[in-house]
Amino acid sequence: MLDVTGTVRVQELRRQLRYLHEHSDFYAAKFRAEGLAASDLERIDDLAQLPFTVKEELRESQVSSPPLGRHAAVPMSRVIRVHASTGTTGRASWVGLTPNDVRTWTELTARALQTQGLTESDIVVHASSLALFVGGLPVKDAVEFTGATMVPIGTGASERAVMAFQTLSANVLHSTPSYAVYLADYVRQRYEIEPRQLGVQRIMVGGEPGGGEPAVRQRLEADWGAPVTEGLGNADVAPIMFAECSERKGMHFSATGDVLIELVEPESGRPVPFEDGAEGELVYTSVNRECCPLLRFRSRDHVVVVGTRCACGRPGPRIRCIGRTDDMLIVLGVNVFPTAIRDVVSELHPRTTGAMQILLRHPGPRVEPPLKVVAEYGERATNLANLRSELQGLVRGRLLVAADVELVPPGTLPRSEMKTQLIRRLYEEPR
Repeated sequence: MLDVTGTVRVQELRRQLRYLHEHSDFYAAKFRAEGLAASDLERIDDLAQLPFTVKEELRESQVSSPPLGRHAAVPMSRVIRVHASTGTTGRASWVGLTPNDVRTWTELTARALQTQGLTESDIVVHASSLALFVGGLPVKDAVEFTGATMVPIGTGASERAVMAFQTLSANVLHSTPSYAVYLADYVRQRYEIEPRQLGVQRIMVGGEPGGGEPAVRQRLEADWGAPVTEGLGNADVAPIMFAECSERKGMHFSATGDVLIELVEPESGRPVPFEDGAEGELVYTSVNRECCPLLRFRSRDHVVVVGTRCACGRPGPRIRCIGRTDDMLIVLGVNVFPTAIRDVVSELHPRTTGAMQILLRHPGPRVEPPLKVVAEYGERATNLANLRSELQGLVRGRLLVAADVELVPPGTLPRSEMKTQLIRRLYEEPR
């Protein structure tokens, strides 16, 4: 089912398809190749008959027709802002916005933040890059749209973030989960106080998988003494399209009326029903987009449906992102997401710091066992041999793969205020 909340009419989808056919050379060519027309769409579910759009196509489109590509549906003169995607692989791609696109992004992102509990009385420390990253300016706009107070700290400013909590009585932290972990450690080391003493009442995370991992979430909530809610989106479609409510049992789809969603099997592309326990890749279709509307865009976000009803009363499925399909590894036929390894490592905090990396000597996704994992031991680790054995046993027992764990001192692995790289591709590094 594509319109899980029943808010998009088939006429609106036809209008978007006609718009693509008339204004996007990229999609006009796709439609001709498939022999399709907007009038062929009789039901919302007929969208599944149309071709997918993948990230590689968008990159090639911009290389062949700069600056915004053949998929752009307006001239550059109508574009008032440009963002860039920040994927973990491949070159970044530009995303243009018209005034209407900015308004749409602001309103649907504000809905997501309000789903997470943001109110006009909140003061938000926004610790994300305010440059090209869509988790920056668009979220700033959305926070202000809700009436809440925005403190745009940006990145590389941990001292100012702490100052905002202390002197402005800011009560909400919005960042990546990696930065929320980093800032907690920074507060302890720099100020010799516990993060919970800063009075943070809510932590809102996104920009990377992790906020929904049980061990990561438990650590953040223990450190900060505040509930954690997660949001999910992307640069290509919209900054935040899924968000958790106060129940904190999975993310609701919050971009209703502006975006259609599908769940598909990653390898075959076959549709997967939004049912309890279902897993698959999220696919998005823009409904109210002018500059760069996308049709059946494969996000590479692999999610699990954790429920279809919620005590909050919101309709539709609740999901949790468990990783990126382009980061998934296959060890003797077993699918392994790096985030699952991180969850195991984080579970043993404070005997570990939670920091880890998977080392790949050859391109994936297939990896010969054992899977090489580097993890930092924590300050309370007393017997490293036992800790290593325990980690390897947990990975084997829970994920069904053999791992060779190397323990390194705290602070050895790189920290990031943006997206943390959980895979180190040694084969790409100069020898």
